[in-house]
Amino acid sequence: METYRTIEETDESLETLYEIQKSKFITHLRHVDSEEEARDFIQAMKKRYYDARHNCSAYILGERGDKQKSNDDGEPGGTAGAPILEAIKQNGLTDIVVVVTRYFGGIKLGAGGLIRAYSHAAVLGLEAATKLEITPFQEINVTLSYDLLATVENYLRKESIRTGETEYAENVTIPLLLSPGEVEQRLTELTDLTSARFTHKKGRLISLPLKIQN
Repeated sequence: METYRTIEETDESLETLYEIQKSKFITHLRHVDSEEEARDFIQAMKKRYYDARHNCSAYILGERGDKQKSNDDGEPGGTAGAPILEAIKQNGLTDIVVVVTRYFGGIKLGAGGLIRAYSHAAVLGLEAATKLEITPFQEINVTLSYDLLATVENYLRKESIRTGETEYAENVTIPLLLSPGEVEQRLTELTDLTSARFTHKKGRLISLPLKIQN
């Protein structure tokens, strides 16, 4: 499990508009988890904008972004899908599909103009999206006595350590959510803080979405 960047999952796709030389470029993008979802979204946009001359697209999938595909949909080769794909890559995003619909305005843009237009249209859409960093966390269940609870909770607040739902029984069990690289350090700090008066057990490896400021 690795850290990666994507966009927020929503029920509706995001839409932006870019106009140049009377041509309209409408961008839609969406979070997707599979090639099937990406293809379905592309087909939905083609159906929605059936009267448009081109519905060009690109998508990247997988934590490492190893599944990539672009389509020029009738535009000269490399002038539409590739610049859309490059815009996604420049933002370091995955699990995303982008469709740029073009309504031709009667003025030809040329190969260079098309590349710039599709790239800019894709960038506008990506800039408007809420981006997330999906980060892996190791769950460490720490069990201790009630007399240590206030001390440990104060430490967790001070260090801004994420936790799960605390279980109150004969003793207290607090699920700590730690990045894998900091587990040893945090357990050492807790050992010093409590004079080793706690036990711990490794739990699940989970991923949490953290919003990225645009």
